[in-house]
Amino acid sequence: MTILARDLRRIFGAAAIFAALAFAGCASNKLDTASLNPDPPTKMFADADAMMSKGNYSDAAKQFENVDRDHPYSPEARKSIVMAAYAYYRAGKSPEAIASAERYVALHPGTKEAPLAYHIIASAYFDDMKTPNRDQTPARKALEALKTLKTRYPESEYARDADNRMRIVQDNIAASEMEVGRYYLNQHNYIGAINRFKTVVSEYQTTAHVEEALSRLTECYMALGITKEAQNAAAVLGHNYPDSKWYKDAYALLQSGGLAPRDDNGSWLTKAWKAVPKLSLGNG
Repeated sequence: MTILARDLRRIFGAAAIFAALAFAGCASNKLDTASLNPDPPTKMFADADAMMSKGNYSDAAKQFENVDRDHPYSPEARKSIVMAAYAYYRAGKSPEAIASAERYVALHPGTKEAPLAYHIIASAYFDDMKTPNRDQTPARKALEALKTLKTRYPESEYARDADNRMRIVQDNIAASEMEVGRYYLNQHNYIGAINRFKTVVSEYQTTAHVEEALSRLTECYMALGITKEAQNAAAVLGHNYPDSKWYKDAYALLQSGGLAPRDDNGSWLTKAWKAVPKLSLGNG
């Protein structure tokens, strides 16, 4: 091969490489231009809303997220975050719904959509709530969100619905505490049992489980020989639920030891009981 032939081949080869690079650059520029110039936010939001109306919740959620990603400073971007959370919730995707809603309240806690975001968080955790014999983390998370909703946005439409859900969640958590407490009691682990029953009496006084918790405290304290606390637990139970079968059991247990219910204003139980307003759950 002559020197000229080699030089021409080298030149044409270089030109081919340059042309390929130039073409790739043009293609990349076209893609960049397309990604930097999406549809207007109003159209993207309307498209996502239309997907919601058709029940395509997962696609709607992704489209709402696209609005926030492509037009982060538009008026539609803020609302798109909470709408994405709602769409994920309707799609049954609780982790994604919670993540989007938590992002919204972190960025926009004082806006009119914030109550909806907390409602979505609470609803997602509420739906994932387990039976009392299983992990209560979703229930505790739901209760936390519901309390925040009630405290920060008491006038919102979602706050009005929160009370009943809070009762359900609290009852579920209290039932779980009682199950563990009974297990410890059956194992003669009285300190462990007392700690569980104390939680019910201190934190879940408005639930239907408080009567049994007070009676079980009487039983545990009697087993440990802490008669003063046993008498006080029975006295609190008798004053508030005089017709309860649990009071009859506690009273009989004290009598078997030659004791009777007696108030103790210095007890942790008396102080805890007086600290929380209660709904009437007794029969008397």
